[in-house]
Amino acid sequence: MYLNQVTLYGNITRDPELKALPSGVNVCNISIATNRTYKDKSDKKVEQVEYHNVVAFGKQADLIAQYLTKGSPIYVVGRLQTQNWEKDGVKHYRTEVVVETLQFGPKSSTAGQKPANSSQSKGDSVLPEYPEEEINESDIPF
Repeated sequence: MYLNQVTLYGNITRDPELKALPSGVNVCNISIATNRTYKDKSDKKVEQVEYHNVVAFGKQADLIAQYLTKGSPIYVVGRLQTQNWEKDGVKHYRTEVVVETLQFGPKSSTAGQKPANSSQSKGDSVLPEYPEEEINESDIPF
């Protein structure tokens, strides 16, 4: 039995790029940054960042492009795929994660939200602004 599975949880490093293949299927390219924190030999805290090329197809590509932006957290399960091509006699390689399942991360106040002046389609809704006051348990009717 063979296994090719990748699990990532990180933040998108640039706005998603949505394109259509000649077959009509949408494809979305993103880059995800993951952080690893550890202590070195001198017991000093070190943070290491890895960047991952990620590609999604079809409905998943549409969802990423519609709802996520640079800085949005995302959880991805997929498989590794390496593409190669030759340009000017030099062979190039690109390894990427092909999305099989995904889940949006928690929304923060700025990450993952489209700017207020961006155009919205009829299906998009504007999130209401909630007051930041504390909720008193005695005010809840049940």
